[in-house]
Amino acid sequence: MKKGLFTLAAFVLAIFATNAQEVKFEEFDLDNGLHVILHQDNTAPVVITSVMFNVGGKDVGGGPEAPRTGFAHFFEHLLFEGTENIGRGEYAKIVLANGGTLNANTSQDRTYYYDIFPSNKLELALWLESERMLHPVIDQVGVDTQNEVVKEEKRQRYESPYGKIFETLGKNLFKVHPYKDPNIGFMKDLDASTLEEFNTYFKNYYSPNNAVLVVAGDIDSSETKELVKKYFSEVKRGPEVVRNFPKEQPITVTENAKAFDKNIQIPAILAAYRTPGFGTRDAYILDMISSYLSGGKSSVLYKKLVDNQKQALAVQAVNIPQMDHNIFALFALPLGDVTLGNLLTEMDEEISKMQNELISERDHQKLVNQFENQFVNANASIEGIAESLASYYLLYGDVNLINKEIEIYRGITREDIQAVAQKYLSPNQRVEIEYLPQKDEQ
Repeated sequence: MKKGLFTLAAFVLAIFATNAQEVKFEEFDLDNGLHVILHQDNTAPVVITSVMFNVGGKDVGGGPEAPRTGFAHFFEHLLFEGTENIGRGEYAKIVLANGGTLNANTSQDRTYYYDIFPSNKLELALWLESERMLHPVIDQVGVDTQNEVVKEEKRQRYESPYGKIFETLGKNLFKVHPYKDPNIGFMKDLDASTLEEFNTYFKNYYSPNNAVLVVAGDIDSSETKELVKKYFSEVKRGPEVVRNFPKEQPITVTENAKAFDKNIQIPAILAAYRTPGFGTRDAYILDMISSYLSGGKSSVLYKKLVDNQKQALAVQAVNIPQMDHNIFALFALPLGDVTLGNLLTEMDEEISKMQNELISERDHQKLVNQFENQFVNANASIEGIAESLASYYLLYGDVNLINKEIEIYRGITREDIQAVAQKYLSPNQRVEIEYLPQKDEQ
């Protein structure tokens, strides 16, 4: 009876994911190269305008002799400073005074800005976003102000317990690709940067032909098209972005490293693999593998190390998405006197099982259900839909993945999972990192 209920639940979820999730959209391009995606949903009087720029932490500033890290993240802050028509510090005030909210975020691969307004403020939202492209004020006052903001953000983020883990992973997995440097950058680079370097960076990356604009929510598509043309057509096309990052050599022998964190008392073990970038089929399969290993309290690593053996305070397998290379990482915190080496051995045992035998049909169906649920939830709000549309266009090259990506996961077989585990997750393909409490003398 339980099996029958499980199968019925899976069937119902599959039908819901197929029928309830179709997202309709339309696309067009302005003459300056700006790609525009509109999604009309009149169920609530809310509209989101968002711009995703094809620039991230991997795109350093400065020049060949003095590359500057952290520029994209810095601009995430700097482009809220003000414009020729919006006073310094007034951008956020205008949004809030008109019932809106705003935010932005930066990854190694892109920068995303968005505003959410009552739908009767659509024209204001488009004007504000176009001002960011057309008339930003990039001056020394703004640079100095945001420099202090970024320093404080770095202190809060990186000086929290285990806050340097992502930086540690990048530094040890990448030798030449700019993923080796933290997305937030090094403060010495920002301190040494000139105003000319910031202005050059803006001209190189923050152009309409290097971006996508998404307008979603309670809109009239025809009216919105005209408003987009009105506010964005005069933005001038910028230079085409050409990237030619150095290639990493494959890891063929286990590498060992240590990292120290003054803000922790319990050590951690990390094992990190450099894997294919998001958008590849193998990356989707590695998503499933990470969920199988540690996706919730019923996952194999949690049940084994936390619940049953009581060897770990926490355990996790993550597939960190990046365009050029993902990072697949194992992480565990020991309980009591358990050694880091023992935790790694126990985690390796579960990966070895995946490499040598198929996971059960029940576990496979459970994974499919999990990803169908995630697929539904990701596009359950206008904000989620807008970011998905932007990401699928700019990063994946296929906007309609918003409707069909779930079919990729549904098409992954148990044999695929075994083959990918064999291909990428052997000990000789990774860096093993002891993440340790820092003592005064270190």
